[in-house]
Amino acid sequence: MEEKLSRFAKASKPSPIQQLSHLAQSSNAINLAEGFPDFPAPTHLKQAAISAINSDFNQYRHVQGICEYVAKNARDMQGLEVNPLTEVAVCCGQTEAFADVMFALIDPGDEVILFDPTYETYEGCILMAGGTPVFVPLDPPCWTLDRDKLIKACTAKTKVIVLNSPHNPTGKVFSRDELEVIAEVCNDHDYLAVTDEVYEHITFDNVKHISLASLPRMQDRIIITSSLSKTYSVTGWRIGWAIAPACIASAIKNIHVKLTDSAPAPFQEAALTALTSAPKFYASLRADYNSRRDFMVELLSGIGFQIPHKPQGSFFVFAELPKEYACSDIYFVEQLIKQAGVVAVPGCGFFHTELRSEGRPELGPEYHRRYIRFAFCKSDATLTAASQRVKALVDSAGYLKLFSTNEI
Repeated sequence: MEEKLSRFAKASKPSPIQQLSHLAQSSNAINLAEGFPDFPAPTHLKQAAISAINSDFNQYRHVQGICEYVAKNARDMQGLEVNPLTEVAVCCGQTEAFADVMFALIDPGDEVILFDPTYETYEGCILMAGGTPVFVPLDPPCWTLDRDKLIKACTAKTKVIVLNSPHNPTGKVFSRDELEVIAEVCNDHDYLAVTDEVYEHITFDNVKHISLASLPRMQDRIIITSSLSKTYSVTGWRIGWAIAPACIASAIKNIHVKLTDSAPAPFQEAALTALTSAPKFYASLRADYNSRRDFMVELLSGIGFQIPHKPQGSFFVFAELPKEYACSDIYFVEQLIKQAGVVAVPGCGFFHTELRSEGRPELGPEYHRRYIRFAFCKSDATLTAASQRVKALVDSAGYLKLFSTNEI
C-alpha cells in the first residue's frame, strides 16, 4: 500500500523528539527531551477549564474574548495596535497556526528562509504548502545572525522569513540589532515575516523579548504566532493564535475552519482566565524557570559539557559535547539512555545537512553533530532525579565517564 502514499508522506519521517519521549516512557527513563512541563498546570486555569466543561461549553465554538485579550496584550507588551475583530485568528495551538499561515501564503516554488538550527515543525509545514525551505546558519557559540549570510540566501523566489525568538533549541533571544537586519531585508525586498513567539514570557537576566512586529514598517508585513502552551504550562490544551493583517488573518481563519473547525471549546473559555493573568504571574514564571535553567547549566557544565551561550530565553539548554569527545550526538544520547536512564535530544535533528562551517575551520566539518538539547521545564523532583542518575556516572574528577569512550 505504500505506493498509494503522497510524495510528502513518503518523504516525511517520524519526529525524533516524540520518538525519544516514547522511549523515555517505555523504558522508565527521565524525559529531558520533549519541551513540556511535568509539573501541574496552574490551579486556577484547571478550575476554569473544569467550569467550562460543566457549563457545557463542549461543542464547536469561537471565543472572541481570546482575540480581545491577545490584542490588548500585544498593545501592552509591544506597543502594537491590533484589531481583535479582523486581525486575530484562534487556532489549535501555535503549530496549527503556523501551518495555516504557510497554507495562506505559500505557493509551489516559493522560498521560505529559516534560521538554523531550527525547530523541526517549520520545515514540514513549508513543504506541505509546496514551498522550499532555505536555511541560513546562525554562528555559534552565541548563534549570531550574520547579515551577509541572510542577504546571500535571498533570491527572486523568496517570499517569507521565519523567526523564532526566544529560540528553540538554542535559548537565544534575537537582539534589536539582529531584528533590524531582518526588518531591513523584509522592507527592502517586500518580504513577509512569520514569527513564533511562544516563549515570549520566558526570558532571563533582564533580557527582554522584542517582537519583530514592533520595529518600524514591520507590522503590516508580519504574522505573529503564539499560544498558551509554554507560558501557562498547558501544552495539551492546543490553544494558539495568529496576529496578521486583516486579509491574511481572514485567510488563516478560513483554512483553520477547513482543517480543524474550532479549537477545543472548554480550553478556549479557560484561555480567558490565562490571558488576564496578573503581572506577578509572569514574574513568578520567569523566576521559577531562571532557577531551573541555572540548575541545568550548573549540572551540565560541572560534568564536562561546554556551555558558552547561557540560555537567554525558552526552556532549553543547547549544550556542546567536549572537544575531545570523538563520538556523535546520537551515540551519546543512546548511551545516556542506556547507562543513566535519562533522555535528551541529539542536536543534529535541528540542523540541515547542506550547512557547512564555511570560513570557520575551528568548528570542524561536523559541528552540527556536537550539541545535545536538554529541557529544563521539569519539576524540581525530576531535575534532581536526573542529576542523581547522571552524577552516578562521573569519575573521581567529576567528569562524565561517557565522554571517555572512543566508540563512534
